[in-house]
Amino acid sequence: MVDFKQKNSYDMQDLIDIMRILREPGGCPWDAEQTHESIKKNLIEETYEVIEAINKNDKELLCEELGDLLMQVVFHAQMEKEVGAFEFNDVTDGVCKKLIERHPHVFGQVSISGVDDVLTNWDAIKRKTKGQKTTTQSMNSVPRELPALMRATKLQKKAADVGFDWSDVSGALDKLEEEIAELRRAISNEDSVNMAEELGDVLFSAVNVSRFIKTDAEEALTAASDKFLARFTKVEALAQERNIDMKTSSLEELDLLWDEAKASKV
Repeated sequence: MVDFKQKNSYDMQDLIDIMRILREPGGCPWDAEQTHESIKKNLIEETYEVIEAINKNDKELLCEELGDLLMQVVFHAQMEKEVGAFEFNDVTDGVCKKLIERHPHVFGQVSISGVDDVLTNWDAIKRKTKGQKTTTQSMNSVPRELPALMRATKLQKKAADVGFDWSDVSGALDKLEEEIAELRRAISNEDSVNMAEELGDVLFSAVNVSRFIKTDAEEALTAASDKFLARFTKVEALAQERNIDMKTSSLEELDLLWDEAKASKV
């Protein structure tokens, strides 16, 4: 039995202590053998579960999922404390200093006129502190591990900030149509290498359009996937009601069911 006093209510220090105990000899064998690599996907999963709670507007679930996400931060910090690199207090110290530095209009003497000034100052301070003298350096700081649509949006915005952008959405739409035509040619030529490249260009161009119409590409694709799922569910239900075998039906027959599902506002 470990030396730990159970309480009715726990705080941040208790979480840090619990994680230390779990990793120590006599603690949990599973927790003890984990590494940054082995649990990095857990961090991603917990982040998305926080997003799910936000989307559902479920406060109780949000509280729980934020705790799970915080636990991941403590877990990684504990691993580094064990090897003498840094600990949780170094993490909080660093982020506090960053927040103070990047909000000079709150903690300093800088005056602002609105939200745009806040974002401009934030980016300028970030580039200065990270030693980024060029836009390319700033672009390279965008993690490759981000969801692809999100990364594309960030890269395009950084280019647009220095004037490398279309004047309006028509230019972005023309480029999208151009890339679609190039994808068609690659498919026609059965060029598998170029197919993948041109498909990527189509998606990248679609993200450009999303920026101009002020729509988040990730959220738009998620909504489109939700809509497809709802309509397919309706199609499958209609097929079952009418004893239609979807596997042996023609595409024309299935399209009729799809149109019916669409007409029902699903």
